[in-house]
Amino acid sequence: MINFLTKKLNKRWIGFIIIFTIFVVTVWSSNKIVQELKREEHKRVENYAKSLELISSSEFLDSRTQDFLFKLIEDNKTIPVALIDDKGNISDTKNIDEAITNNEAQLKKYVLAMKRDDQTIEVDLPEGKNYVYFKNSKLLNQLQYYPLIIILLILLFFGFAYWYFKTIRDTEKSYLWAGMAKETAHQIGTPLSSLMGWVELLKLEDIDQMSVIEIEKDVDRLKHIADRFSKIGSTSELKKNDLIATTKQTVNYISQRISKKTEVNFTTDVDEYLINLNESLYSWVIENLMKNAADAMQNKGVLDISIYTKGKFVEILVSDTGSGIPTKLQRKIFEPGFTTKKRGWGLGLSLAKRIIEEYHKGKIFVSKSSKETGTQFKILLKK
Repeated sequence: MINFLTKKLNKRWIGFIIIFTIFVVTVWSSNKIVQELKREEHKRVENYAKSLELISSSEFLDSRTQDFLFKLIEDNKTIPVALIDDKGNISDTKNIDEAITNNEAQLKKYVLAMKRDDQTIEVDLPEGKNYVYFKNSKLLNQLQYYPLIIILLILLFFGFAYWYFKTIRDTEKSYLWAGMAKETAHQIGTPLSSLMGWVELLKLEDIDQMSVIEIEKDVDRLKHIADRFSKIGSTSELKKNDLIATTKQTVNYISQRISKKTEVNFTTDVDEYLINLNESLYSWVIENLMKNAADAMQNKGVLDISIYTKGKFVEILVSDTGSGIPTKLQRKIFEPGFTTKKRGWGLGLSLAKRIIEEYHKGKIFVSKSSKETGTQFKILLKK
C-alpha cells in the first residue's frame, strides 16, 4: 500500500512540474506578444504622424502618394490618438469614444491622461510644432493584464498543489499508523488471551488474592490498550457515557502506577455527567496526559485533574507543577514525531489531538505554562 501511494505521489509530482512549465512558458510567450504588439502600435502611430506631416507640408505630392498617405492615416482604427498644437489646443482626435469627444471637459482630462502616459510624437506642420498623443489600444490593455492573470493562476495552483500533496502525505501517514496499530492489536491479542487464562487459574490457587486482583487489572488494561489500537483509523463510535466516572476510573488506575511522590488530585463540579464519548479512546488521552505530567515533574510534584461542566463546553484540565513548556514548542508538541524525551516516538500528544479533535469534535491545547507554575492542558468537549 505504501509503495503504491509513493509511486502515485511521484507521478503527481511529475504532472505538477509539467503543468508548472506550461504556465511559465505561457507567461513568457504572452509577455513577448504584448511587447511585440506595443512596438507595432507605436510604429503605426509614427506612420500616422509622418503621414500628417508629409500631407500638410508638401504641395507637390502626386495623387497616388497622397492616397497612400491618407490610407496610412485611416488605417489606424484601434489606437486612440489626439493631435495637439503648441498652444495646447486639440486639433483632431481619432478612436476616442464619442461620449468623451462631445464633452470638452472630459476630452481635456482624457488628453491630459494621454500626456502623462508619455507616449508622444512630435510633428512639424506648416502652422508650427504639433504633438500626437496616443494610448494603448483596448486589445493591448487587455493583453497586458493577461500575464498577471496567469501569475495569479500559478499562485492559486501552487496553493492548491501544496494543500493537495500535504493531504496525500497525511493520508499516507494515516494508513501507515493505522496499519501498524491494527497489526499491534492483533499481535497483542494472542498472548493476552493466554494471560487471561492464567489469571483464572491463579484464582483457583491458594495464593494472595490481592496480587491476583492487581494482575487481573493489568491484564484488563492490556485488553483495553489492544482495543484502542484496533480502533485507530476506524470510524469512532460515540455513545452516551458518564464522563466523570470514566475520568475517575482512569485517574485512579494511573495514580496507582506512578511514583508515590506524585500527589494526584481529582475534582469535579458534578457527580455524574453523560456525554457522547468513546470511553476507551478518551481514557487513553487522560492516561497519556497524566503520564506526560508525571515525567515533566520527574515523578515528584502535584498533578491535578479537574472537570467543569457549567460553561458552553465541558472543560477537562490536567495541570502539573513541572518545569513548563517553552512558548515556541507549545504548538509543535502536537506534531507527529515531535518529542523532547530520549525515548519514545513522539506520537502520544499527536494521537491525543486526533482523538479529541477528529473523533470527538472537541479541542485540546496548552492553556498555560511557565517554569514557576508548570503546565496546564485543557480539553473542551461539546455538550
